[in-house]
Amino acid sequence: MGTEQAQGPVWARETAGRRPKLTREAIVRTAIEVADAEGLDAVSIRRIATELGARAMSLYTHIERKEDLLDLMADETNAEILVEGELPDDWREAISAVVRRTRETIRRHPWLVDLVASRPQVGPNGLRHGEQSLAALSGLPIPPEQKWRIIAAVDDYALGFVIRETLRGEGRSGYTWTPQEREALMRPYLRELLESGEFPNLAPLVNEIASGPAAADEDFEQGLRWMLDGIAGDLGL
Repeated sequence: MGTEQAQGPVWARETAGRRPKLTREAIVRTAIEVADAEGLDAVSIRRIATELGARAMSLYTHIERKEDLLDLMADETNAEILVEGELPDDWREAISAVVRRTRETIRRHPWLVDLVASRPQVGPNGLRHGEQSLAALSGLPIPPEQKWRIIAAVDDYALGFVIRETLRGEGRSGYTWTPQEREALMRPYLRELLESGEFPNLAPLVNEIASGPAAADEDFEQGLRWMLDGIAGDLGL
């Protein structure tokens, strides 16, 4: 590992290819598959080398440190967030399309929550995502910093929503219980507490709350509409 090769962010560095089958793309793809199946803690240079049938040291020809691998994994999945084709002309429809792709991508890769929270998304695809988000709001007669605040707000909403879904076990690889199994386990306990009379506001609500993917989609869309209604009203849009 020479100092000249290590200069600059990982996306800007060229990779030497000694083995046709051992490429940076194959390493990143395998690391994503491991993270999807077992979580981010399962990802290591040694583990990925084993999956590829290679020696750990041979991976360092393409990726110099685990931190680089995590950055590449995050940026590779950021490509999935990009909306294909032209965005809708209406700013609400356009930013909604971007936010829906964000949620879908993080649901497929729940470990992204940890990476998004711990490192800036400044790889090529991360920047493309930022550019597309700004393009969705390009027709609004507001300053650029206001547009960025809108993007931050809707991204935070999508991320927070997916975190809640992930904690419930929906879309989480390797999760012990399904949401239905967890609900079956918790319901007798909750029923006993709610029937105690200590929770008069919660009691009538719990039995009315639906669960499952369809209900989650409806909750997501309703919350997004409320958020965009508030933004439009505040900015007079």
